[in-house]
Amino acid sequence: MEADHSILVWAFFMAKDKKSFLLYADQQSVFKQLPDEIAGQLIKHIFSYVNDENPITDNLIINIAFEPIKLQLKRDLQKYESIRERNSANARMRWDAVASSGIPKDTKNADNDTDNVNDNDNVKSKVFKAPTLEELKTEFPNLDAQRFHDFYSSKGWMIGKNKMKDWKAAARNWLSRNEVPLKSQTFKKATLDD
Repeated sequence: MEADHSILVWAFFMAKDKKSFLLYADQQSVFKQLPDEIAGQLIKHIFSYVNDENPITDNLIINIAFEPIKLQLKRDLQKYESIRERNSANARMRWDAVASSGIPKDTKNADNDTDNVNDNDNVKSKVFKAPTLEELKTEFPNLDAQRFHDFYSSKGWMIGKNKMKDWKAAARNWLSRNEVPLKSQTFKKATLDD
């Protein structure tokens, strides 16, 4: 029980300002199999857990049903923290770019005039980071991640003559281009054989 308490304390400090959590559609089957009263107790248990109330129950069914949900919540929290840290690092990089472009960091020397000149002209654009196979598989489960990754990495993550800026948008476009033709080819082939 001591190990669970340390994990709970970790989650409490790490999720301090987190205002939401995810339940997944495939978790519905757990709720459907439970009587309404126990399903209600389970959802209350989940809300109590994500609000750091350290819920405890002697109901074996709730404990068993809650365990995989709790593990998913912990994975989601780790992913959330990873994204939060990445966004924080990106913000620091942007701030450093602004600071290195000659814009003062301190407010004593800040430009206080009211002209309409854009002081951010020298700020470098966001640096592209190629996705890992795991990121592709997680973000786009229907995507042939290996094929997408191989294709764009062989092109140096270029789209035409331009460096890729948003791999998620490229993956969505890849899916829309590569999934629809497969369905229409299957349909055409079936009609030709009839």
